[in-house]
Amino acid sequence: QVQLVESGGALVQPGGSLRLSCAASGSIFSINAMRWYRQAPGKERELVATISNGGNTNYADSVKGRFTISRDNVKNTVYLQMNSLKPEDTAVYYCNADILRPGHNYRAYWGQGTQVTVSS
Repeated sequence: QVQLVESGGALVQPGGSLRLSCAASGSIFSINAMRWYRQAPGKERELVATISNGGNTNYADSVKGRFTISRDNVKNTVYLQMNSLKPEDTAVYYCNADILRPGHNYRAYWGQGTQVTVSS
């Protein structure tokens, strides 16, 4: 089995910063792309940032220049550094990863989500 566990969500004032973490554990042979999504109340889940196994990154236009995705392949962990936070960044943030388990094909796994609230 595989688990993704996020942490780091909190209430923060506009202009503040947060760092989210997501650790993958279990029977893991390899991890390909890792991603952060978010879902605000009443809105669809949206892709925020992606990082490949080799470290290539992509960002949604709404977070470019403010958010940075990174990963530690030894710890099977992906991070999202969020700076200059805005109220519209308020959402539940989910991590997602393409994971290869021994004897299986790659498939996507999801974390349970962590709440980020940006408010004064």
